[in-house]
Amino acid sequence: MTYLGELISIGVAFSWTATALLSEFGSKRMGNLPLNVLRMALALLFSLVLFWVVVGTPLPPVGSWEACGWMLLSGVVGYVIGDFCLFQCYIIIGSRYGQLFMTLAPLAAALMAWMVLGQQMTAMSIVAMLVTLVGIGISVLGRGEHHKVSLKLPLNGVLFAIGAALCQGIGLVLSKMGMDHYDTEAMPSWLIPFSANFLRCIAGIIGFSLLLYFREGLQPLRHALHDGKGMAVATATTIFGPFVGVGFSLMAVQYTSAGIASTLMALTPIIIILPSYWLFHQPITLRSVVGAVISVLGVSLFFLN
Repeated sequence: MTYLGELISIGVAFSWTATALLSEFGSKRMGNLPLNVLRMALALLFSLVLFWVVVGTPLPPVGSWEACGWMLLSGVVGYVIGDFCLFQCYIIIGSRYGQLFMTLAPLAAALMAWMVLGQQMTAMSIVAMLVTLVGIGISVLGRGEHHKVSLKLPLNGVLFAIGAALCQGIGLVLSKMGMDHYDTEAMPSWLIPFSANFLRCIAGIIGFSLLLYFREGLQPLRHALHDGKGMAVATATTIFGPFVGVGFSLMAVQYTSAGIASTLMALTPIIIILPSYWLFHQPITLRSVVGAVISVLGVSLFFLN
């Protein structure tokens, strides 16, 4: 089917919009780490059910040791480090601004591919980076005292958002490298991303559980398990995020280039503007809309090579 990868990527952008809004609510209600532990556990559970229905066994066929290694590393980078930073920035600056900074993820993916896979960097890439940064700057920078430029958002929230974007971009390239080691004759090609994501979730639940245990203990998790509304949000976040969203994002890079897939997935900052206004009453300003559009345009330019 023509443009299958592109259509999947657009669907992922809407899926990530839903999970961003749900994650902001869930993080503020349950806490960053308890929510992520639950998300990883539920994603593994859903995956086991999927594999049982499709291949008749709860455990998926896995690739070579190289594939497992790359996918576990991708889980540590993309889930444990990346999602920890992302959910923390949701708590501090909100999901709308968090997703705006996630437009940096395709740039991080391209830089990682350039360093590891030897993919070419062109003058257009540099221009696109600058355009993306200008778009983000328009949205988050304002005039401070004495007409100086100042940051309208808390610095720690911005740093967490940048860290999340870098980890997502790097994690996507690591996943691509891992899936290249899968045997397409051992399972249907559409199942490979879900098998790969299963390994990423294993790394995720181990990493988040250790972080939770050493930072906060297990009491917050016990409270979260008895929070009916919080559990409903965690379940919905899992469906739109690490199960369907991430699974289909990995599928998208099978049918189109990682750059094009990342660009279309980066539409979330535009899609999220109206829902964040309806749900969290975040004001919509001309500056924020123009900044989001310019930022996504910059991501698009990055891959017009």
